[in-house]
Amino acid sequence: MKLYYSQNLNPRVAVAVARHLGSPVDYIAAAPMAPDQQEAFRPINPNTRVPVLTTKARNYWEADAIACKLSALAGSDFWRTGDSHPEMIMWISWAAYHLNSAGGVYYFWKLIAPQFMDFQPEQPVFDEAMRDWRQFMGILDSQLQGRKWLVDDRLSYADFRVATCFPFAAAAGLPLADFPQAQRLADQLNQLDAWRDPFAGRR
Repeated sequence: MKLYYSQNLNPRVAVAVARHLGSPVDYIAAAPMAPDQQEAFRPINPNTRVPVLTTKARNYWEADAIACKLSALAGSDFWRTGDSHPEMIMWISWAAYHLNSAGGVYYFWKLIAPQFMDFQPEQPVFDEAMRDWRQFMGILDSQLQGRKWLVDDRLSYADFRVATCFPFAAAAGLPLADFPQAQRLADQLNQLDAWRDPFAGRR
């Protein structure tokens, strides 16, 4: 199996999952959006994005699908099934459509866009994203009250997914310390080598 990745938000999560599970993958750094690589990458993922997990049977796009597949291959409940499955999907969906959507605005415009363009959106774009970030971080903080992890009070992919933006929060200007329970979750995750530095040895 091969895991194509970059060091951006979602590929970082996919690499962290693979390292956490000890998945037998070959890690391949890729830049499929580069003009000289885009067409060559298209057969691997027609979206020309990473992460992508390639297996003999098929290719899997998107970090969530990759996490699900690698967890199943490892025989791990890191991706919950059974009675906990709906709650797992709830957090993954919530993170994608709400918390990470808001955080992604700051991540992209503060950390990624300046490398490629001399443009910033109007301040109301940032104001709206910050309002959403604070709203949803407040919800996460309240839901973490009285429990160590989000699902079954044991580490799961849900914890990785809601924390997608956390490693970039300080650099992007996203307040994290204002939310003590979320900060605690971030600190717990940073105790895991796979999460704290997923690219160790493969810059």
